Amino acid sequence: MNNFLHISSLIRNKYLLAIICFVVWMFFFDDRDIVTTYIKHPGELKKLEQSKDYYQKQITITRLELNQLKSNAATIEKYAREKYYMKRDNEDLFVISQ
Repeated sequence: MNNFLHISSLIRNKYLLAIICFVVWMFFFDDRDIVTTYIKHPGELKKLEQSKDYYQKQITITRLELNQLKSNAATIEKYAREKYYMKRDNEDLFVISQ
């Protein structure tokens, strides 16, 4: 009888019930639940991790370019010529595309 009273008091605790419902919902019924993420779609998870690594490398490269552009005037000119096809007044620019 004493165990029954202890269990019934836990069931009546609305905070504990809310936490249990939330955990069950997140683990089994949500769009990005544990079952879907790790069992049904491991390929998608791997692709996302690879794209995350790619973008982190791109961010590092961009930061290095930004630091070079901030520190060197010749780098600014080179960047403007290569990326934006800028030229000096007395020059002609020929763009060859493949």
